[in-house]
Amino acid sequence: MKILLMEDDLSLGETLHELLEGAGYSVDWVRDGDQAATLSYENRYDLYVFDINVPQIDGFDLLDGLRNAADTTPVIFISALVDLASITKGFSLGADDYLKKPFFPEELLLRVQTKLARKSPLIEHGSITYNTVSREIKRNEQFLPLGEVQQSLLALFITNIGRTLDKEILLDALEHPSESALRVHINKLKQVTGWNIINVRGIGYRLETR
Repeated sequence: MKILLMEDDLSLGETLHELLEGAGYSVDWVRDGDQAATLSYENRYDLYVFDINVPQIDGFDLLDGLRNAADTTPVIFISALVDLASITKGFSLGADDYLKKPFFPEELLLRVQTKLARKSPLIEHGSITYNTVSREIKRNEQFLPLGEVQQSLLALFITNIGRTLDKEILLDALEHPSESALRVHINKLKQVTGWNIINVRGIGYRLETR
């Protein structure tokens, strides 16, 4: 499995490079967006791990260019940008995961292992299948027609099974955000999918693994 790592911090980059290669991955490490863009066009990678604030081309613009070029390689962002707008932008551009700095390097390794173990773009939970590339949603092999808000919420939950999603991230998916509207949408989603989505008081919501 081959990984392209873009991290301009020398100490962190060396740590992550050593950790990932020690886990058996082949890793190309670059420190700016120009180098990353060049390597991404010259090589095939199984995973991208991108910092956002790097010289030349930042992580957001790089991912936007890759997706416009039909590059569907999974992307994990690692960034000190922890505001809701940045996180939302990362996912809207096609990121598969977003790890906030500072973090334990071993946490990144766990997420990398999870992404690479899932070779298929399909995620299944209960009777629902979600294609992370085409964003198609099926229930029992039949296409499931959902409104834009419901599609966004479903994508957030199914790509974060077992993790509590901050209420603010979920509210951002609504056209007219309010806590009451969010409860209505989540209740509708539960009815359509049969999922066990629980309210974590004061924090947000979580899609349970069972």
